[in-house]
Amino acid sequence: MTTVLRSSGTLTRDALTVLQPGFTGTTAPDWLLRRIGEGLSAVGLFGRNIVGAEQLAALTAQLRAERDDVLVAIDEEGGDVTRLEVRTGSSFPGNYALGCVDDVELTRAVARELGRRLAACGVDLNWAPSADINSNPDNPVIGVRSFGAGTELAARHTVAYIEGLQAAGVAACTKHFPGHGDTNVDSHHAMPRIDVDLATLHARELLPFRAAIAAGSKAVMSAHILLPALDPHRPATLSPQILTGLLREELGYEGLIVTDGMEMQAISSTYGIERGSVLALAAGADAICVGGGLADEETVLRLRDALVGAVRDGDLPEERLADAAARVRALADWTRRIRGASAEPGAAFEEGTAPGSDIGLVAARRAVRVTAGELPYEPVTGAPYVAAFTPVANIAVGDETPWGVAAELAALLPGTGTGTYGARTEASDVVTDVLKGAADRRIVAVVRDVHRHPWMAQALDALLAARPDTVVVEMGLNRAEPRGALHIATHGAARVCGRAAAEVITGREAGI
Repeated sequence: MTTVLRSSGTLTRDALTVLQPGFTGTTAPDWLLRRIGEGLSAVGLFGRNIVGAEQLAALTAQLRAERDDVLVAIDEEGGDVTRLEVRTGSSFPGNYALGCVDDVELTRAVARELGRRLAACGVDLNWAPSADINSNPDNPVIGVRSFGAGTELAARHTVAYIEGLQAAGVAACTKHFPGHGDTNVDSHHAMPRIDVDLATLHARELLPFRAAIAAGSKAVMSAHILLPALDPHRPATLSPQILTGLLREELGYEGLIVTDGMEMQAISSTYGIERGSVLALAAGADAICVGGGLADEETVLRLRDALVGAVRDGDLPEERLADAAARVRALADWTRRIRGASAEPGAAFEEGTAPGSDIGLVAARRAVRVTAGELPYEPVTGAPYVAAFTPVANIAVGDETPWGVAAELAALLPGTGTGTYGARTEASDVVTDVLKGAADRRIVAVVRDVHRHPWMAQALDALLAARPDTVVVEMGLNRAEPRGALHIATHGAARVCGRAAAEVITGREAGI
């Protein structure tokens, strides 16, 4: 029996349809507009593409002038991972803070407001939320991006986030299936492996995804992780057992399956992005995300040609590519209908949330946890010195987004000084520099995941021995024992988290 392939033009169009590439610049380059005209159905935006609301609305309008059903996607989790406010820090606390408050109505309201801002600027697919269970506190890439270590907690807040986001007309993309929380390797750099049995996976990792599917998440993003209990040979993104057998058939998911970035080392250094993309489509993925690192026309053409060639060579069933393209178009149709029923893109996003609303700051304040030291705490009233103990940022968060409390303290106490301190061999060297920078000013030590960084814990202990009146602000996972004259856990490093901490430090907000 002879298999008759569809026309070359149809194959090429389908291959372009399943790609979600990025680009450089704050306006769409000519090559991108040309490929949209040829069938490219989605574009991914990153911090490098955004400078403000008006510019972003103009950019999305430029893309849709080529075709009104193009999906405009973004990685906007709020909290530590922000693209809308990449240069200032987010107006919303992230998942860990929301999970700490554990008020699903608050999570729903935050997600809806975030979705409103995305929709107002013409963005209609958000690669969020993270439904990962934070079961490994040493995880270098998930951490505060998770709602927490509790399975039921993560499930209910994942649902609330999806409902809030999609109520605003923005498709949610729940990630990182089937769960990236129990890893100690960042898949941006290498292949993580989770060695747990099937019973644990079903009872822990998969429960939030089951809830997300029941809640109607429009998309699910796969993880580049190896789970031998499900597939001993291929990572989830490339595994038919996981994407088709588990996600499609067992869990009954009918929406769009999107891959995590294919240029991440877990895939690119092992399979290469062309072969990896072919294997992902064959395994059951519908959309190929690429563009965080590779953001040029050549990458798009390489992947397009690899998919077309795989169909012609019999390595990728033509029906599988057509089905994937159809799912992309179905989501694009949903977003286009939603846009048609809502306000035109272009409404500005300002600091905070909607005009007259400060839901992000309200949530950040509610997430703060304060532990007083042995002596009565005296609020800081003079300009302090902020010592930020800074670990290397993971790629998902990036190092371009500011974090900490210095800027927010300076707004309340002009003249606030600050210094940044990284890993050193001797903790005493760090403390010597901090004391020199601070002179006689009150010290506020800001840490991030101090439990994961021995150098940071040692430097903090030495600093507190020298200056017991130091205030400690933990802006990562709150796992270490509280210490300092006052210990403030913000459960995230978003700008609003810094503001909430600054209010406590200065006595402007009840909580001491």
